[in-house]
Amino acid sequence: MKFPGTCVVCNEKIEVNEIGLWAKGLGVKHEKCAQINELKCIVCSGSAGCLQCEFQDICDIQKVSQLCICKKCSEEKNSFDSYQKSVKKKFLLLNLNL
Repeated sequence: MKFPGTCVVCNEKIEVNEIGLWAKGLGVKHEKCAQINELKCIVCSGSAGCLQCEFQDICDIQKVSQLCICKKCSEEKNSFDSYQKSVKKKFLLLNLNL
């Protein structure tokens, strides 16, 4: 880094001469923080939007359910029904009447 910054993933400082990954309009992050995978939306299969999520500060991406929904899909009409259908489609075992 030529200039100090703050990591958009962990919110810790990135010092001058430290390795950081920068993208215009997105910000900078530590090299180690770039290795964190972003969850996919269970409904549309797009990005779940982890970096913009309102729960980012308290979310441990390695421990949470991988069945996240993106903001766009969550704001659509009948979003819960869409979520349920997508989960049932992905996990056929849930369709069994035991």
